[in-house]
Amino acid sequence: MSSTRNIHDKRLSDAWATLKAHSDAGLPLDPDASRLAFADPEFLLRRETRGIRFQLELLKPDLEQQALGIENTIVVFGSARFRSEEEAAAMVAAAEAGGDETVIRRARALARNSHYYEKARAFGKIVAHHSAGKDPSDMLFICTGGGPGIMQAANRGAHEGDGISVGLAIALPMEEAANPYVTPALSFKFHYFALRKMHFMMRAKALVAFPGGFGTLDELFEVITLVQTRKAKQVPIVLFGSDYWKRLINFDVLIEEGVISPDDLNLFQYADDPVDAWNIIKQFYRL
Repeated sequence: MSSTRNIHDKRLSDAWATLKAHSDAGLPLDPDASRLAFADPEFLLRRETRGIRFQLELLKPDLEQQALGIENTIVVFGSARFRSEEEAAAMVAAAEAGGDETVIRRARALARNSHYYEKARAFGKIVAHHSAGKDPSDMLFICTGGGPGIMQAANRGAHEGDGISVGLAIALPMEEAANPYVTPALSFKFHYFALRKMHFMMRAKALVAFPGGFGTLDELFEVITLVQTRKAKQVPIVLFGSDYWKRLINFDVLIEEGVISPDDLNLFQYADDPVDAWNIIKQFYRL
């Protein structure tokens, strides 16, 4: 009995050929009752099939990562707006040439924070060098949101360290293409934030949160809450850039108001140097 798992199977390949012919000809995929259900995008995008789409977004990245031996990741979050020191300097020069004070202030702020890009890049390289030559079960891989800024920096460092890395991008109106340093076979795009969050945690052995905005805070507190409530196992959570985080969030106020316990502050640690961040992870796992 022939398998239906193989894309080269006659029935599956016929369905694929039909879709490709429509795409190549620029024809719209109008509703068609005779089209195979799994090869019918119009059907799969209905409200009633949302549960199926959830399953597909969970399954596709999971299978691909399994195939490439991605078992353990270090998730790196941070601002998508930070740039490398060279790019930040060019932005400042262009802004100053334009003469708009608002644009100049913004460019200078981003340039002031460009050192975080370089430190995330260095951290990614450290992780890649650690994993070189090890068995897949002992390897650690950088995993980011796949975008620019800190995400690009961490993926770039892993790439420069001759390692592979994961990018879990999200389809947004202002979304840029995945950064060029994500390993192509591990560059995924999600529609649902919930499924993307699940994939961040499914293989995460540590989280390193660089300075960032709403998205970074969302992901950080998601992880802290999961660990605090024991919905996820304890992992090292590193807040990179102690001055930024201590100015941004006064955790002592949460203790004073009784909304968290003093022991909850042990859920995370601060670091200001890529080596220090790595040593926190090393000590936790006794690497």
